Amino acid sequence: MDPAAMTAIATGPNWGHFAASYRRQLWLERGPLLVLLRMLAPAPGDALLDVGTGTAELLALLAREPGRPARAVGLDASQEMLARAAPLPDGWRLERGDAAALPFADASFDVITAAYLLHLLDPLSRRRVIAEIARVLRPGGRVGTLTIAPPRTAIGRALSTPLVRAARRSQGRLAGMRPLDPSAALAAAGLEPVASRRSWRGYPSLCIVATQAEGD
Repeated sequence: MDPAAMTAIATGPNWGHFAASYRRQLWLERGPLLVLLRMLAPAPGDALLDVGTGTAELLALLAREPGRPARAVGLDASQEMLARAAPLPDGWRLERGDAAALPFADASFDVITAAYLLHLLDPLSRRRVIAEIARVLRPGGRVGTLTIAPPRTAIGRALSTPLVRAARRSQGRLAGMRPLDPSAALAAAGLEPVASRRSWRGYPSLCIVATQAEGD
């Protein structure tokens, strides 16, 4: 199967179509991305993988942090998105690939991030992607996910229902507003959530950090 077609199974909408204008909304992502990075606190000795990196905004923000990892990889299905990424530090790279079939050996990374990816997927694809993340994560490693935050109150759920329904039907940009708490799916793959935080700076977002037990 063509690599682009394989990746479409995992990522739903073809975000390459939106690559030219995607950076216009990055200011809405930066606040939550920084929250997630501070929760994960990647260290110089860590090897980090950013799954569904898009235009690599998370890596660009991480590159400015003190004590950044010496090795980082950003993976995305869309060559058009990757082509619009800013230059990265030496030792870091971008790679085109399928989130549901990660092109890395088992236990290759200490820290893995999946920002604004999991809520785009159907349940089967989401399980496949999370299983692959668990496979390439080292025992004791950390996973950070960032999704659109589900409303917490009955009033919030009622007010957001029309948008949520439209987002779940969408195969375009609006799909990016599907809310999701992936905690149960992470736990089912052996990735135990240990911290969560909501960010209201930009997109209403849910940041979760999970760990893989030693020996899993």
